[in-house]
Amino acid sequence: MANLPVTADSKREKLRKRETVKQWLWNWRGVFVSVPAVTFAVLGLRSLGWLQQFELVAFDQFFLLRPRESVDERIVIVKITEADVKQQKQWPFSDETLVELLSIIRQQQPAAIGLDLYRDLPVEPGHVKLSQLLRDTPNLVGVQKVVESQDSGAVAPPPALAEAGRVGANDLILDGDGRIRRGLLAIDDARNNDATLPSFAAYLAGLYLEQRGLEYDFSENEARIIDSQTKVVKAAIPAFQTNDGGYVRAAEGGFQLLMNYRGRISQFQSITLTEVLEKRFKPELMRDRIVMIGSTAESLKDLFFDPYSSHLSVSSRTPGVVIHANLVSELLSATLDQRPILRTWNEPTEWAWTFLCASLGAILSWQQRYLKQPWNIIGLIGVLLLAAGVVVISFIAFLSGWWIPVIAPVLALLGAAFSITGYIARSAADMRRTFGRYLTDEVVSSLLETPSGLQLGGERRKVTVLISDLRGFSAISERLPPEQVVTILNHYLGVMSDVITRYQGTINEFIGDGIFVIFGAPIQREDDTERAIACAIAMQAEMEKVNSYNEAHSFPRLEMGIGINTGELIVGNIGSQKRAKYTVIGNHANLAARIETYSVGRQILISEHTLNDVGAPLVRVSAQMRVEPKGIREPLTLYEVFGIHGTHRIDLPQERETFVTLKAPIYLQYVVLEGKHIVGTVFEGKIICLSESSAEIESCSPLTPLSNLKINLFLPIPNVEELDLYAKVLNQPATCPGCVRIRFTSTPLELVDALKDLRQASAKHLSD
Repeated sequence: MANLPVTADSKREKLRKRETVKQWLWNWRGVFVSVPAVTFAVLGLRSLGWLQQFELVAFDQFFLLRPRESVDERIVIVKITEADVKQQKQWPFSDETLVELLSIIRQQQPAAIGLDLYRDLPVEPGHVKLSQLLRDTPNLVGVQKVVESQDSGAVAPPPALAEAGRVGANDLILDGDGRIRRGLLAIDDARNNDATLPSFAAYLAGLYLEQRGLEYDFSENEARIIDSQTKVVKAAIPAFQTNDGGYVRAAEGGFQLLMNYRGRISQFQSITLTEVLEKRFKPELMRDRIVMIGSTAESLKDLFFDPYSSHLSVSSRTPGVVIHANLVSELLSATLDQRPILRTWNEPTEWAWTFLCASLGAILSWQQRYLKQPWNIIGLIGVLLLAAGVVVISFIAFLSGWWIPVIAPVLALLGAAFSITGYIARSAADMRRTFGRYLTDEVVSSLLETPSGLQLGGERRKVTVLISDLRGFSAISERLPPEQVVTILNHYLGVMSDVITRYQGTINEFIGDGIFVIFGAPIQREDDTERAIACAIAMQAEMEKVNSYNEAHSFPRLEMGIGINTGELIVGNIGSQKRAKYTVIGNHANLAARIETYSVGRQILISEHTLNDVGAPLVRVSAQMRVEPKGIREPLTLYEVFGIHGTHRIDLPQERETFVTLKAPIYLQYVVLEGKHIVGTVFEGKIICLSESSAEIESCSPLTPLSNLKINLFLPIPNVEELDLYAKVLNQPATCPGCVRIRFTSTPLELVDALKDLRQASAKHLSD
């Protein structure tokens, strides 16, 4: 098939999809960064073993929180208590006493008898009888300690039982904190050519199951209990692996399994040695049951810590015979009652679970950034509830026979949540720094840290408003590429922002090339008006720096006009709950904007309100004018300022314009602008006198002071006559009789050079 042509629509669709994906990735950038990082860190801590003890403690707590299980009536423990030891008056008690005990138990016809007592040496009297009894009791199992440790050595089994092969290993596996959480099914006996020896509990459970037609079937990674006839699997017991559950690099010698404890000795039927010897028990107590004989006395030191000895509960120890009874019960219950054997996830599944929990924490916290108060109490409760949910899920899984590590996923969840919070805080700090480019630190603190700083509403307050605007920038924007316009504007606004910040003004808004600045909000000071005037003078002075930059980059020169007014305004956060703006509202703000429109380049006009507020002697005024703005009932007096005394003493250099009478007038056409729009008809006139930035024109139509003009010149220069320039009619008297003085507000570079040549030629002609 020929390749289909790639159409413009398909390219646009691919581009749209690519942009959609990029936007989606950006919208969730915090999650994509924090989740892998936190997951990797948590899994790293786990692999180092730093979380193991916490996982084991949590595992113990699950046993303590689990509902109490029923008594396993298939097991009877004959316990040797402190009272029994005192009654016998010796330890070990004699073989004759043991013969009497075993004989009474045999008469009850139990399914199996487990002797959890070391009996490798005779304890006279009665040793011969004991040896014969051990040989003649086929369902009696003794114990042997196989593994040697620093504080105990190996212990041989009773010789008679060793000959009969009815011995089980009673070794217990201690974790680093001394607790027993794992049991043995089988172990290699190094003293017997590494022959596999069943554990004491596994042997007893096997005898009980054998009578019911069941048997063990061992493989490398699993032990199965199957029907001897049908070979149907009744229970499958996974072998413990070194990193199962919360363990890290745990010893895995022998065939181990996680112990699913039924409970302490109260979860089994029990009777004391003395009660058996005195036959003080129910006749059917031991029939068809597993009878286990072992010590519970404190002095005999056959006591161990288990999950029920958690640090968070009353610390107590469990007799070894009870631990073996728990393992026997676990094997029987898994086979006959479908009670679950404890299982664990493989490592990749645990990693995925940890990653998922980190993702949930990150997503929940990331969503908080859209709230007005990220990390308010509701958000914090949400994260904590989510963490609690992970614990609850792990506990429910534990009740179903699964040990799911809880510390690593909860740590990942909280870590991701707090890392996202840190990222949001960092973003807020970056935003604060960006905000601080236009506001002082005090203003930012007032807005972000004051409890009422971001609440909707306003208050009446005296404020000085400064509004600046570039003259003719719209015309400049039309002639230059957008990239250059942005470069010019950004440099200009950056310089002005630095000046405004220096004088502690609040930049309320950038309006294109205009700047709206307020003094007196959100922080009010006594010298707000004085600082506003000083700031305006400094801004005009800094225009030389702006124009030096422009000339170095072949950009046009800029001129700025400024208007200032002072009065009572409504100040505050105006808008809705979703979007608001800190601003000022009122007639005096509108009046400041009107005043700015009357200014020309390098001029600062202030209202009478501002002059009176700062004090007339403090301000240096070069001129004043009367204007009648639309919407204002009475005429206003405006003052042109070029300096200020006092604390912020600063002056603007005064430039004297030199007008040259042209040897030949320049003819022109002009139209009057109303705001940014052309009104009226086209008029004709001519320029009689010319200076660097102004001109005096003679027109057949009267021109109103402060009106704006769009002028087209007729010059004998190719293409120049097609360029327009903009000007404002001044109320200053002209040097030429019958003329009106205008000030250029926007002049194309080509016209600047042409007018300069005409002025120089006229000056030379006059001098000649």
